Amino acid sequence: MSLNWKEINLILEELELPGAQIQKAVQSAFDVLCLKLYGKGGAKTLLVSISPLACRIHETFESAPKSAKPLRFAEFLNSRIINGRIEEAVQLGNDRIVRITVRRNSEEGGEHFLIYVRLWSNAANVIVTDTEGKVLDAMRRLPKKGEVSGGLYRPESLSGGKEKSGKEFQVRSFPDDLLAGLPPDASFNQKIDAFYRREGGALSLDSLREEARRKIEASIDRLKTSQEKLNGKKEDFLRAERFKEYGDIILSNMILIKPGDEWLEVEGFDRDFGGEGEAAGTVRIKIDPHKKPSACAEDYYEQYRKARSGLTELQKQIEEGEEELSRLEETLNSLLAETNPLVLNKLLKTSLLHGKLISPARQDDLKRPGLSFRRKDWLIIVGRDAAENDALLRKHVKGGDLWLHARDYPGSYVFIKQRPGKTIPLDILLDAGSLAIFYSKGRKNGGGDLFYTQVKYLRRTKGGPKGLVLPTQEKNLSVKLDEERLKELEDCKVEK
Repeated sequence: MSLNWKEINLILEELELPGAQIQKAVQSAFDVLCLKLYGKGGAKTLLVSISPLACRIHETFESAPKSAKPLRFAEFLNSRIINGRIEEAVQLGNDRIVRITVRRNSEEGGEHFLIYVRLWSNAANVIVTDTEGKVLDAMRRLPKKGEVSGGLYRPESLSGGKEKSGKEFQVRSFPDDLLAGLPPDASFNQKIDAFYRREGGALSLDSLREEARRKIEASIDRLKTSQEKLNGKKEDFLRAERFKEYGDIILSNMILIKPGDEWLEVEGFDRDFGGEGEAAGTVRIKIDPHKKPSACAEDYYEQYRKARSGLTELQKQIEEGEEELSRLEETLNSLLAETNPLVLNKLLKTSLLHGKLISPARQDDLKRPGLSFRRKDWLIIVGRDAAENDALLRKHVKGGDLWLHARDYPGSYVFIKQRPGKTIPLDILLDAGSLAIFYSKGRKNGGGDLFYTQVKYLRRTKGGPKGLVLPTQEKNLSVKLDEERLKELEDCKVEK
């Protein structure tokens, strides 16, 4: 049950928003926004919800939960209206649209923004415009309605200010058991906040389920596309046997190949290797006219070896993808079956793994091979052998991440995950360097030299051992092992 226009007016009257300073915007979910204010009566938190059937605006007396990662609209508000003061907060007629006028900058005139809070059950939104009505951003971006950056929104021109025919709205009353938990002189804001804390969850359950469906199904679609590509590669690999037989056929029929020939066609074979439209029992093989027949045969043998070696790894990737797909489908079914909105909201901010709630960062730590160390908001990863080094390079690091390795000693690959806009501090570089030396044959020397470069400057060696790379644009670093530093790093190790 959403607020009616009389309730909105009563809420705004009690809040006395004009003059309040906006200190912070917090978006705890895609449809819930809180503004931290300071004004008459001290600090307060203004809650705005655009959940279907539970859209509302009122003061909340509970702490605003933070999302697992910053959400777009709150980031926009924090960049544009923080430290601005509310000049006006009014409802446009009886249309359940609240206009909040904000002035930012203290000089005369300053910069003005209009925040429109539309509290319509099936079309709620929060839209920020300039004084001319140009949309700067919206909590829900709706291109067809022009409610996107650059659009135009001027609801004042459409406001009728009349109640719907045949229906008269009243300020609601509340059950005695709810009022019993509030002080006798509780404001309407306090009552409505308590009401939605108790009853509003059921009203927003559908929107939470829709969010769950949207998030998980998007991951499922991406994974299915990836699986289709992998299965396509598998079909090519399964046909690898023909490359070996092509080589055999070329070597067996070298006498028939003349200089400049581009094809070898031989009849009478038991198996058909030909393309579409060729007669059964005939094989037609492409030959490089610039190479000797023996070299052409070796080319096909090389294709055969590559296909066979890649098939095992490819099959493993396909099986892992199928397991992940099954897990995602089970997770989606679990989310849709959840009837407690508070639990569902928490599940949406985490992931289900083996029946337990796992945060996204923790889930990555569990899946990632090797050792992980979280040190001062930086993630350092250590591959302990060739297989882990190779797996980390293939799936868990990106071009901008930093790679370190002990010079002149076999040992671990160490990676420092990049952070957008951040430069790796010297302490973190020394931490990673210490780990590179510690997990190498140079540990017994108490230190050593190493080199480092970004992952994008690593080159795999053709036909070389698994995980072997050649660095370019590398830099040198000399590290002496420090027992105190190693002890601190041990305390930062992520347990699995």
